[in-house]
Amino acid sequence: SDDDIVAYLEEYLADLVADDKFSGAVLLARDGKPIFAQAHGLASKRWNVPNKIDTKFNLGSMNKMFTGVAVAQLVEQGKLSFDDLVGKYLPDCPNREIAENVTIHHLLTHTSGMQDYWEELFDAHWWEIKTVDQLAALIYDDSLLCEPGAEFHYSNSGPVVLGQIIEKVSGQDYYEYIREHICEPAGMINTDCYEVDTPTPNLAIGYTRESYTEEEPRPDHWRNNLFMHASKGGPAGGGYSTVEDLLRFDVALHSGKLLSKEFADIVTTGKVQMGGPEMMYGYLFGDETADGIRVVGHNGGAPGINAELNMYVDLGYTVAVMSNYDMAASTVAHKIDELLRQR
Repeated sequence: SDDDIVAYLEEYLADLVADDKFSGAVLLARDGKPIFAQAHGLASKRWNVPNKIDTKFNLGSMNKMFTGVAVAQLVEQGKLSFDDLVGKYLPDCPNREIAENVTIHHLLTHTSGMQDYWEELFDAHWWEIKTVDQLAALIYDDSLLCEPGAEFHYSNSGPVVLGQIIEKVSGQDYYEYIREHICEPAGMINTDCYEVDTPTPNLAIGYTRESYTEEEPRPDHWRNNLFMHASKGGPAGGGYSTVEDLLRFDVALHSGKLLSKEFADIVTTGKVQMGGPEMMYGYLFGDETADGIRVVGHNGGAPGINAELNMYVDLGYTVAVMSNYDMAASTVAHKIDELLRQR
């Protein structure tokens, strides 16, 4: 029963926290109403500030869902088509291979063949990169890994191109578009894009035990992840949110506030295989069915950043876990998944 799951979770989290293996917030909802919500650990070790249920955490790659919904909104309004080529909206795109062969569908499903800009970001002056166009400048020099549509290659570059297209078609800055057309209608008052030098209130600091370089041994203590993430979030990741806002996003997505039911289904339904027949990828949403139980959503991870939103479409549960530790949220989300499947 739900009561059993809640009781187990309380004990399970207490054990993880005692071993310093979890810091963050956990929310489990049924039919849009929370049945379990807890926060543990510290948002700031320096100032000894505890995490609370409304603490903001970095989303990592989970912004991709917002980008996917934004594109679908523009398609639903007749301003775009999923089959359109990049060059139709970005005629000045410096990479003609991308402009003339890659479609919006390819970008949304990680089948464009594009490489990933993440390494280039840190070779560049990453602290100066604050706009979608500046991010895009990192990606257009690379040739495609394969013919568009041929293979699934998870890439942060595709969503950046989509961010440029959203700006071009809507006439709005990407960040403004997401605020106005996703966060506001969904009531996501604590969600936006992270910016390294903006003192965002109530935002947890990320802590990592990852190494800066492959040569460096793994540190045996937590350290701030300041030098290990982008200076500003964008269409591929790096926003911030709360577990409560992620629930609001789920409710808004499935109640017609962001997209019609038809387009919400289009976005969340798997289009390409990600790893076996059960693991599919839709339009910047994961779509997994195992043992007849379907889960859609996305996760995000980087040093000192881990978050997961799992929407159990048929069972009616929502699981939102956010952490300012390495991979700690996924550990908890997987445990909740086990519990929901056993009930």
